[in-house]
Amino acid sequence: MASKQIGRVVVLSCFIAIMALAFRPCASVEPMDGGWSDAGATWYGPANGAGSDGGACGYQGAVDQPPVSSMITAGSNSIYQDGKGCGTCYQVKCTGHESCSGSPVTVVLTDQCPGACQSEPVHFDLSGTAFGAMAKPGQADQLRNAGRLPVQYTRVPCNWNGVDVAFRVDAGSNANYLAMAIEYESGDGDLGAVELQMQSGAAWAPMERSWGAVWRYQSGSSLQGPLSVRLTSGSGKTLVASNVIPAGWEPGNTYRSVVNFGQN
Repeated sequence: MASKQIGRVVVLSCFIAIMALAFRPCASVEPMDGGWSDAGATWYGPANGAGSDGGACGYQGAVDQPPVSSMITAGSNSIYQDGKGCGTCYQVKCTGHESCSGSPVTVVLTDQCPGACQSEPVHFDLSGTAFGAMAKPGQADQLRNAGRLPVQYTRVPCNWNGVDVAFRVDAGSNANYLAMAIEYESGDGDLGAVELQMQSGAAWAPMERSWGAVWRYQSGSSLQGPLSVRLTSGSGKTLVASNVIPAGWEPGNTYRSVVNFGQN
């Protein structure tokens, strides 16, 4: 009986924790890189905001909406990697200030950290929301007032809580040119390659990284749709979103798939 009660408490505690996080980006507690490393951390933007209006990855307004919910970071070149690091997830924790809780928070990389951030091997310029989340309850403002802090970090798999990969078509796209930001990739979070298929059974055509999380394809003929997209993650895992860009697609629209990495 005691073991059953303990089991119920564990399940209830997990449920409460999930509900408390709402749709914020969650991640496995198992590090991808094998442990914790040292870095510096600052914060930018409004104290309770998302840092910027999307940043150098091109996620635009998605950064302060669920499931991202402002839990973002800009990164030094070592983790931004000229845009290749866009979408990767990290856990970050601070212990060097009396307001630090010592508990890790999970953030997704959505921006590049400029200027003085590049003087350190690894630096996280967190949103005000994410920086405050490292604090003890009720002490977020005290922690933000501390300025730069030493932190520890580890890369973790992204887990978007059942949200599937989305393709936001750039407003400058047309019948012969397609550019799109690719969002919410679980697992690795980053992409090594993106390919486009014009019709079922046709050859896959490689897209080019335009900037950040935005990929582009220039066609010699009209891109009619439906179009399928094949994604290859940074570690080589592949995923196909079949017919995700429909016939009659329009610039500025977001098209959501029914697939994501790690699904059974």
